[in-house]
Formats: sequence, structure tokens, C-alpha cells
Amino acid sequence: MSLNTGTAHEAGLKAAAVATFVVFGINGLVFASWAARIPAVTETLQITSGQMGTLLLCTAVGSLLALPTAGLVVGRLGTANTVRLGGLLAAAAGTGIALSLAVASIPGTAVSLFFFGIAIGLWDVSQNIEGADVEHKMRRTIMPQFHAAFSGGAFVGALIGAGLSNLGVDLPVHLLVIVGIVVVVTMIAPRYFLPHIPTATPAGEAKPAKGPSAWRDSRTLLIGVVVLGATLTEGAGNDWIAKASVDGLGTSESTGALMFALFVLAMTAMRFFGGQVIDKYGRVAVLRASMAA
Repeated sequence: MSLNTGTAHEAGLKAAAVATFVVFGINGLVFASWAARIPAVTETLQITSGQMGTLLLCTAVGSLLALPTAGLVVGRLGTANTVRLGGLLAAAAGTGIALSLAVASIPGTAVSLFFFGIAIGLWDVSQNIEGADVEHKMRRTIMPQFHAAFSGGAFVGALIGAGLSNLGVDLPVHLLVIVGIVVVVTMIAPRYFLPHIPTATPAGEAKPAKGPSAWRDSRTLLIGVVVLGATLTEGAGNDWIAKASVDGLGTSESTGALMFALFVLAMTAMRFFGGQVIDKYGRVAVLRASMAA
């Protein structure tokens, strides 16, 4: 490899890392823009906490349907185009949520949240695959920093939500502005992703021999159990901290959003320094300590 080629490769890899960092951050911003203002949604739709939980389940169902197929989509379209697809779908769903809230339509909000879940599922998988590819080529642990970007974006989104709530800005207006940001970023940032290599076998070449299915590997199942436990705890915090602060502690909506911001700030700090800790102590030791805490 010549010096110029090596320099160009290094520059392209750094650009991919920055673009991935930005995409993670915007994903967090989008999520927090919704989560931090869940109390406002409950008030707008005049529903109970139990009914709000059912609405949130619509998002979970959408993500659950999207996640198992997201790998196939990425294999065909590549991470860049899948992020674009997820971003456009999230923008459309966000617009639907905003319009539904403007007319206080519970069914419209439920349907929009379902497609929002699908969009976030596609977006999450594709950005993580891109992050893993960048990490592999950079030969150092940087995935925690990408996840820190998500948490940092969520922190900023929560602060924005708290500020707008304090100013009395309606949630539909807030969401429509976020929709515009999503469209711009998800169309531009993926241009700098690593080149996509299709998974399909070219004509005339023998298909590679298939190994044992990952789903029959006990390690896959154990990783799934660990992820399930972590997701339950993080998801409960994401969905209910703001709402619990308002209902349980009698705080204002803006204070509830700030409580959520404090939660994601703690995650941001640990994720930012997590790569160094993992490199020093190893993945298993850090995982055990984190789950124990």
C-alpha cells in the first residue's frame, strides 16, 4: 500500500467514525425528544399511566418486528442506505405523532409509534453494524464512545425538551423541528460510511459453506439473556423517569425532563470512558461489575 493510499484510507476511516458518531448522537436526540416529554403526551391525550404504557408498547412491538430482519436489510442495502431508510421512516412517523397529538388522536398516535419503533429498530441495527466495522478496522475499542454519542444526544434532547416545556412550546411543534433535523442528518452523514460490500455471492462463484446457525450457539442465547436484562432496566428508566417524577414526586414537566437528562448524563459519562476500562480489565469483568452495580 502506497503512502498516499494509506493516508486516504486513514482519512476515510476517520470520516466514517465521525459520521457514525453523529448518527448515534442524532438517534439519541430523537429518542429523548420523545421520552423526555411523555408526561406532555399523557396530558394532551388525557389518558392514564396504564394507557400510556400501552401506547409505549406500540413502539416496542414495531422494534421487535424490525430487529430480526434488520440484518437482512443491511446485507442488501448497506448500513448507509439502511440508516437513510430508518431516518426517513422515523421522520414520517414523527410527523404522524405530531399531527396526531395536535388533534388528540390516540389511534393515530398508536399507529405512528408502531412505525416509529420499526424505524428506530432499523436505524439502531445499521448504526451498530457500521460502528462495529469501524471499530474492527481501527483495531481499538471505540463502540462505547459511539454509545456515549447516543446518550449525549439523548442528554441534549432531554435538556431541549425541558427548556421547551418550561417555555410552553407545544410538543407537536417540538417534534416537527426534530423531524427536519433527522432528515438532513440521515441523508448527509451516511455518505461518509465505509463502502458497502453486498452479501450476495457473485454469479459464477461458489457459495461459501454454511457453518452452524448462530441461533443454536449457546453463547448467542446467553448474550441475548444479558441484553434482555440490561434493556429492561434501561428501558424502564428511559420510558418512565420523566413520568414518575411528574406523577410520583409532583414535579413540573420541565423538571421531569431534567431528571431524565441526569439519567442519560450518567450513561454518557460511563460509555465515554468505557472503552478504556474494557481494554484494561476485559469485557467479561466489566460486564459482571456493571450488572452487579
